[in-house]
This record gives sequence, C-alpha cells and structure tokens, in this order.
Amino acid sequence: MSSPTSTVTPRMGARVLLLDPADRVLLIHALDPADPGHHWWELPGGGLDDGEDFHDAARREVAEETGITLTTLGRELWVRESRFRYQGRDHHRVEHVFLARTPSTAPQVALQPTENEKVGLIERRWWSATELRQCRDKLLPAELPALLDDLLADRFGSTPRTLTG
Repeated sequence: MSSPTSTVTPRMGARVLLLDPADRVLLIHALDPADPGHHWWELPGGGLDDGEDFHDAARREVAEETGITLTTLGRELWVRESRFRYQGRDHHRVEHVFLARTPSTAPQVALQPTENEKVGLIERRWWSATELRQCRDKLLPAELPALLDDLLADRFGSTPRTLTG
C-alpha cells in the first residue's frame, strides 16, 4: 500500500543559505498554524511562481521574507526532496538551495509576507556555526550544522549534494 503522500505532485522551490560578513547563517523560525507545537528553523525561500526560475525565486523569497535584496547568487549547494504534513495536508517539495552573501544584515526593502507567513513565522535570526551545532530545535534540513561546517571549511564539492527528508 502506498503512502498518502506518494500521489502529491512535488512543488519546486528555491532557498538560500545566506551568510553575513561574520559567516553567520540567516534562519527563519516557523510553525504550523494547525499544530503550533510543531515548529522548526529553515533557510529563507519558498516555491517558484509561474514562469520563474530557481534564481529569481530565491532572490524574490529572500527579499519578501527578510527585506534583504540579493543581486547575485552563488553556486547551488544542494537539492532537497521532502514530504511532510502542514496545515493538515500532505506536501511534497523539491528545493534547490543556493549560497549567497550579504554585506549587511539590515533589511533594504519592506517585508512582504504571504498570508501563510503571517500566521506561521515566529522570528528571524542569524546563527553562528557554533550556535547552530548547539541548537536543540528542529532544523531543516536536519544536517544543516554539518553542511555549514563543510561549506565554511571548503569541503563542498563542485556538484550540488542530494538530500532527502
């Protein structure tokens, strides 16, 4: 018998591992409004709009969620496929994650949260690699501390990694 999520069409998305000058990563603390006890930290990003490519979606989402405008993105770091429940529905996502750096943590434009973000966003926070390794909350992806360590130690290959879960 197949799982109920096996029939959900994957939604394509883009996220950004955004680093400040101190190599801190920006994470969004979010929750499921249908299950407020379920909360997590994730990279800024979201789904592609019609006709949008991954780079455009990544830059748009960062501006909407953080107010930080990115003119360029670095290389693609990983592709993550996940299946999860959110607001009582099954979801299937395939997200492409890009590296970017910002010279300032201050927003340059007004935030433009979606209705979903208005009810599910708790806070934004810049994390050092050490703080991230000590985090006891749910991280998406779960291996984010090790991924950041590998990136900062220049242990990432030239080909994007594949993550699941």
